[in-house]
Amino acid sequence: MPNGSALPGRSYLYVPGHRDSRHARALHSGADDVIIDLEDAVPAEAKQEAREACARLLASGESWPARAWARVNSHPEHLVADLAAVVSPALAGVWVPKAEPALLAEVDERLTELEEAAGLPAGATAVVALVETATGVLRAEQLCQAPRVVRLGIGEADLAGELRLRPDDESNQLHGVRLAVVLASAAAGLAPPVGPVEISVHDEERLQASTTVLLRQGFRARTALHPRQVPVINAVFTPTTREVEEATALLAVLDEARRRGQATAVDPSGRLVDPAVVRGAREVLDRAR
Repeated sequence: MPNGSALPGRSYLYVPGHRDSRHARALHSGADDVIIDLEDAVPAEAKQEAREACARLLASGESWPARAWARVNSHPEHLVADLAAVVSPALAGVWVPKAEPALLAEVDERLTELEEAAGLPAGATAVVALVETATGVLRAEQLCQAPRVVRLGIGEADLAGELRLRPDDESNQLHGVRLAVVLASAAAGLAPPVGPVEISVHDEERLQASTTVLLRQGFRARTALHPRQVPVINAVFTPTTREVEEATALLAVLDEARRRGQATAVDPSGRLVDPAVVRGAREVLDRAR
């Protein structure tokens, strides 16, 4: 069953749906969330095997430290069967790849039918919309407004292919797309989006550097391909002790100024402290775990 944490996840670990021997390990890997993948990680001939393995996991009644999600296939040939296999009280929700408004509307309709049949509350199954197409980028605001969507993710490999981009090692060519996804999420009041995977699973230094870039760009989570990536991702998206102390001190400075009837103040280092600065400090404290 999903854990009880109300905090948005920092790390979303993919695990192939048809590799059921890996499911339990993933759910105990330290990742905040695990995505049982029924899509890209599963060959066509193993799709039904993946559905059955995911359904068994969700029906097991076991308790896990991580929340369990399923990434379904967007292709009509598989979508309905995928959703039917995974809807469960133990499922946090589904990741919808190549998300576009029409596809999300269909997913919502199917999930509503399945929840009613299973005796689940309406809307019990959340959706993370994975932006992987040009239409998805241009309609990011609509994706955020779609029923059930709690967060956006971004899949840059598919997106780069559709846009005919040839990203460099820092993915500079995709930074504008990242900003569009961050802006749409913030405007809609959603949790900050989930960044793309780092494919160099053995390069911890690269993972830390690229995850730090995502943090600075407004992301607060990232997908992972291997359990060894999880500790680095969690660490980057968790404020350090120093950051928490600095944020707490900023709040105290402004609180004291307000008691004196002032709207702003200057901290001991000479930095102006106003409501805009304090907003960032509150965000740091909200993310502290």
